[in-house]
Order: sequence, then C-alpha cells, then structure tokens
Amino acid sequence: MKNKITLIINFVLTLSVSSPSVFAQEEVLKKLKEIAVIEQKIMMPMRDGARLATDVYRPKTDKKVPVIFSKTPYNFNSWGDGEMKSGTYQAALDAVQRGYAYVVQNERGKFFSEGQWDILGPPTTDGYDAFSWMSAQPWSNGKIGTLGCSSTAEWQMAVAALDHPSHAAMVPMGFGAGVGKVGPFTEQGNWYRGGAQQMLFTTWLYGTETDNLARPLFPKDAKSEDLARVSRFYDLAPEMPKVDWAQKLKHLPVQDIIKNVDGPKGVYEKMIVRKPTDPEWYKGGLYHETMPFGVPSFWFVSWYDVSTGPNLALFNHVRKNGIDQQVKDGQYLVIAPTLHCAYKRATENTIVGERSVGDARLDYDGLIYGWFDYWLKGEDNGMLKKTPRVQYYTMGSNKWQFSETWPPVSTEPVTYYFSSKGSANSLYGDGKLTTKAPAKDEKPDLFTYDPAFPVPSYGGNVCCTGTAIQGGSWDQHQMETRQDILVYTTEPFKEGVELTGSIETTLYVSSDAKDTDFTVKLIDVYPDGRAYNLDETILRARYREGFDKEVMMENGKVYKLTLSPMSTSNYFEPGHSVRLEISSSNFPRFDRNLNTGGNNYDETKGVVAHNKVLHSAQYPSVVVLPVVKK
Repeated sequence: MKNKITLIINFVLTLSVSSPSVFAQEEVLKKLKEIAVIEQKIMMPMRDGARLATDVYRPKTDKKVPVIFSKTPYNFNSWGDGEMKSGTYQAALDAVQRGYAYVVQNERGKFFSEGQWDILGPPTTDGYDAFSWMSAQPWSNGKIGTLGCSSTAEWQMAVAALDHPSHAAMVPMGFGAGVGKVGPFTEQGNWYRGGAQQMLFTTWLYGTETDNLARPLFPKDAKSEDLARVSRFYDLAPEMPKVDWAQKLKHLPVQDIIKNVDGPKGVYEKMIVRKPTDPEWYKGGLYHETMPFGVPSFWFVSWYDVSTGPNLALFNHVRKNGIDQQVKDGQYLVIAPTLHCAYKRATENTIVGERSVGDARLDYDGLIYGWFDYWLKGEDNGMLKKTPRVQYYTMGSNKWQFSETWPPVSTEPVTYYFSSKGSANSLYGDGKLTTKAPAKDEKPDLFTYDPAFPVPSYGGNVCCTGTAIQGGSWDQHQMETRQDILVYTTEPFKEGVELTGSIETTLYVSSDAKDTDFTVKLIDVYPDGRAYNLDETILRARYREGFDKEVMMENGKVYKLTLSPMSTSNYFEPGHSVRLEISSSNFPRFDRNLNTGGNNYDETKGVVAHNKVLHSAQYPSVVVLPVVKK
C-alpha cells in the first residue's frame, strides 16, 4: 500500500538509513549487541499515569553518557511481517558507536504507548516528563539532544518552549507542521496556507491517526520483557486499505473525505472545522511566536518542502527572540534542494521532480554529530566557529553558499509590475513582468474559476499526499495553456540573475463571488520554453484583512491582497526568465474554494467565479524579487 509505504519511508528517512537485506539487518543487530545494552518496551510513566513505550540502546560502559532522543507517531518496532527491520537498530548503532544512548519513543496513544493520540503527541508535558526520566537514569550524563524529521521533529519546538534543563540541543528537520503562527505565516502546523486548507493532512491522517474503537491494548501489569517478546509477532500496525487519493480528494463535502473511504475516526473531523485563529490551535503541541524558546538548534529545511517559508521565519524569530544570547547565537540552518525529509537522497546528480539541480550532497552525519558532540559532550570541536551560520543551496548555479543571515545581506528587493493589454490568459497571452510602472489605463486580466474544473497541482512544495501529487520541480508549460491561468513573464535576462530570499506578491483583484482564492506560482523559464516551478502560495480572499476575521467580497469592488511570501534560492542563467502564474486553484495541493462565502468544509456545491487581476497606476499589482547584488 502506497500510503503506508510512504509513512514507513518517512520514518526510515528520519533514522537516516536505507533498507538493507535481511543478512545486513542481522549484522547490524549483531554489532549493536556487542557494544550496547538493549532495553525494549520500557513503559515510561507520564505525570498523569499514562505510559509511553520506549526503547533504550546505550553503550556498555560505566561512564555516564548523553542521550539522543527521537519521539514519533510512526512504528519503530524492530520486527514486522515475521522479519527483522533494522531502521531503529541502524540509528541506534550509529549513536552508540559515537558514545551516545539512543532512545526512541512512541507518542501517546500510538502502538504500545497508552493514552489518546492527537497530532504532535500532546500534552507537551510528555516531552518534559521524558526528559526528566532520561536525565535521572544512572547511565545518563543529564544532557539530551532531540533529533528527527517531519513528525519526529515537529513536536520539538513547543517542548523547547518549556526549557527543560536537560534539553541541551535540537536537530529538527522538515519541521514546519510544528509551527503555529510565526511572522507572516498563520498556518497552524501547515493545516492552512493563506486560509486555504492544505490537503496533505487529509491523506496523512488517514494513514496515521489512531481509531480508538479498534486499537488493541495490553494489560497495565504487562512487563517490558513480555511486551518486547510479543512485539516480535504483534507490532500493532494497522493494514490500511489502498486509496486512490487523486480521485478521493475530489469528494465533497471536504469534512467527509476520510469517512467516505471508511477511514479511521479521530482528529480530522474536529480539526477540519477550525478557523485559522481558533483557540484550539493554541492548546495542543504547536509552537507559536508568543512562546519562549530556550534550546540551541540546528535547523534543516528543503526548498521543495511544504513549509519552507514558515521554517525560515521561525529560524529568524528564534535568532532574534531566544531566551538568552547563547540561545540566539546557537541557531544554525541548512537549506537543501530536496523534497520533504529527503536530504540524504541527494546524489552527484540530484533530480527533484524532473529538474536536475546538480551535486547537492552534504555531510549531514558530520554536521549532526558534531553539533551534538559540542552541546551534549562539551567537546571543544570548534563547531560553532567552523560551521557557517546558514548553508543554502542555490539551484541553477547548483552550488552550496554560505551566509551569516537569512536572507544574505547581499540581497536587495527589486519590484516588478504585472502588465498586459488585458489578455494575460495562458502561455500564449501578453502578460509581462516589468520594472516599469504601469500606465494609468492598463486593462485588467479576467479569468473564470469553476471549482468543478480546478487547476490541477503539478509538482510543487508538498509532502504526504500519497498518489495525489508528485512533489518537486516539473515543466509547467503544458499546464500554462489553460485560460484560467494568467501568465506574466520577464524578458529573458541578458546576464544571469540570482534570487535568494522571500518573494512577496501584492495583487489588486475583484470578483463577482462572495469569496474566492488567488494562487501564485514562481517559475524559472528556460530558453527552450521549459518552465520549472520553484514555490507557490495562495490567499483566500475573505482573510485579506487578517486571519482573525472573515470579510466577504462585493461584486466588482477592488481589493488589495498581500499573499504569504514564497522562498527560494535560484540562479536564472542568461536567456532565462522569471515567470509568475496567477489563478484561483491549485488542487489538491489546496482545497477548492467553492466561492459561496460559506464554511467550504461542509458544502457540496460551488458557484463559478469571474475573477479579475488589475495592474494600473491606481492598482499596481507587483512582485518584489530578492535579487543578489553582484
């Protein structure tokens, strides 16, 4: 099953290993047994009495050692289908060989862990209690570092706000779904972008959320050795039926999509009805910018991840607002040209989607363990001095670059105006991006958005959508033949141009619908016509005045929209152009706006919207590009 396989692959990537043969698995376990004390299915107590299933792998030594801790909603059981799985064992071996205890734990309510599951494993006190338990063990030196990608990273930020004295360092990778509100982003853990639902959670929750009606439980008095024994033939992993998400995500109403495929009953139904600033978002495991932050962190971000913008905004926020100077100075960042959690898949010729971005390899193990050696062991390894504050990969020129800030100080904003003679529709229209201010009487561009025939998502900055979307960079020029996509392009550059930083778009629009969406996609256009997507964004027009209120549109009235920033680092070679696509849908990357002004999540019928983008002296629609000075 593709959905289940995707989840397993994500967890294996979190542990930074591939899938070796059965023989290799046995060799890993043999080596681990030689050097490690192995304790599996320890039921770690939380303050409310719930116990979380935990495996501990620690060096055979009398010396106290630091801890690398991974907490996950995914199945880390060492056995499955009657065969050994070495993902956990390999991660443990890597850590133990370097003098660390490796501790992996299931979130509350997952697999052998007790309690009720929710996204990010709340309450956050579970993380705090786990730190207290580990630091009190006789083999622990009291220093704990957290490590993981995606769901194994996203819980770390809110726990960092609790500032446990043993939580000495973090390595969060692909962590955006743990970010609530930061800077210009009110995504509530990637549930929203610009007030539109990101549908990745529909598919992800189908394969992840726990249906408590069918969840098997073990007796409270079950011993760890018994649980470890039975885990060899009961791993408690559900076998989810295969779903063609490319089709099933079309179901309306949106709130019934998981129900429509007979999926588990759980948190989806309660989350889908929340508005972007619902108080419930502030009660769980999300980190918000109003919370303190007290842990040195090495952040890992991807250009083709679902949450690049919020991730970068959080890095800058912590650098400015950490609880003390050591925390502020202890923030480092890597931005790779990969998909979600695919850092170590980079090769000499890294292909992301269908675009080659060159040799994007990096010594991730060296960086991560150098980081932990400094903070957890106290080694004077010069990690902070020799490691660039920001390491980012520039696509197009295909090279790693370095900076003390994000974005680099060499970046300056350059304003480009949208322009046309009123016919920017499709690749064959007359839409332009120009540094010249528009004329007073430029005609607006009109297009029709029918939610029954949305613009399909093709590539993009995504994760976890099963069969519905292939992420990454794909040639968009065939998509751009649609009349409901407005296309604006610069003249080909005579000299190469590097864009590195945030891309900010302001549109002046009108519609005959009470509410509709406006989408933007950033494109690198090659001389031969290939058009590779870099990033994308969206704004639901009802939220143009803020996500804490909904203001419907009036027929024909002009409104100013400021969309969430896009982010990239891309070199446009001579002969290349920058292009922006504007439309009103990008489905199923984002849910379709049915244009009625209603709840959207409980509606089954939409109305057609006739939308307009204005670009005149009175209504200058613009994009501000971060151009690196030569």
